[in-house]
Amino acid sequence: MTGQPARLSDLNDRSREIFRRLVETYLETGDPVGSRTLSRSMDNALSPATVRNVMQDLEHLGLLGSPHVSAGRVPTEMGLRLFVDGLLEIGDISPEERQRIESGLTADERAAGDLTGMLARAGALLSGLTRGASLVFAPKTEEPIKHIEFVSLSPEAALVVIVTESGAVENRLFAPPPGLTPSAMREAANFLNAALRGRTLSEASAVIHEEIAARRRELDALAAQLVERGAEIWQGDGGAHPERVIVRGAANLLDDVASEEELERMRRLLDDMERKEDLLQLLNLAEEGEGVRIFIGSENKLFSLSGSSLVISPYMDAERRIIGAIGVIGPTRLNYGRVVPIVDYTARLMGRLMSDRRRGMKG
Repeated sequence: MTGQPARLSDLNDRSREIFRRLVETYLETGDPVGSRTLSRSMDNALSPATVRNVMQDLEHLGLLGSPHVSAGRVPTEMGLRLFVDGLLEIGDISPEERQRIESGLTADERAAGDLTGMLARAGALLSGLTRGASLVFAPKTEEPIKHIEFVSLSPEAALVVIVTESGAVENRLFAPPPGLTPSAMREAANFLNAALRGRTLSEASAVIHEEIAARRRELDALAAQLVERGAEIWQGDGGAHPERVIVRGAANLLDDVASEEELERMRRLLDDMERKEDLLQLLNLAEEGEGVRIFIGSENKLFSLSGSSLVISPYMDAERRIIGAIGVIGPTRLNYGRVVPIVDYTARLMGRLMSDRRRGMKG
């Protein structure tokens, strides 16, 4: 294997075509692919010996591997990454799939305004359409704020209670500044209620910092620290709760398990998914760029032991702010060409529905 990752430019036309055919066959069947199988599928007649020589070269580049004593080859994680980045042909979502997603997400939504129900339906739809497990990261609070209150639980822990204009209540634990007094907590709450009223947390973030800079002399030092700490929690993920993650369809991952080794990998994956608080770090990965992102095997540390892939996309509000994410987890031999457009369409539709929901509350 070479020291540097292989690139498509390292492959000639014949090697590239054999590599593409091998990966597509593997993703379709899940089985190691032999030279004889490939030679029969090539447009240009090539002998099994010629194909075998090319496969050996691809294995030397680190793109293919040979499981156990099988004569066939499978793509490595590096090979799958090269295929996904340079050779994957993304299909269009079918009209039937589009209709199923649209009808599933909007069912009773306009009448009930049930955000939790819509998120659960989105997860169920994705797991059903892709036969994988779905992850849905619920939005951070994006409704206008009506009231904020701080409650001291111990010298090391405090609770902030956020009440939105729709009446929803959200509680977030955080570590307060050392030596915080009840009067400083009241002062911080009064300051934030004046700054946040009628604004969402994301809208108020910049305002909070500007107000602190302008009125630092008026604020007690500990109250200022509390306000700044609160802004960090709301802007980042420090106050996120495990229930923000909805997992559906985990049983689908066991459907195609054919060996004890695969079963053990799936057990490890299911154990990972049970630790929902760990899944929240995936939201940060999704927020690094717009559109669908694909993580293969060890590229995603959370699932590195189970050899799984994650296809995930953020969904955004009308102002193009990321408010959550939705994705599919499955084996590395996912049908990426089909899963990517399904995840992408679902994320974009969820963003539109969230924006409509928020406009309805303001109206």
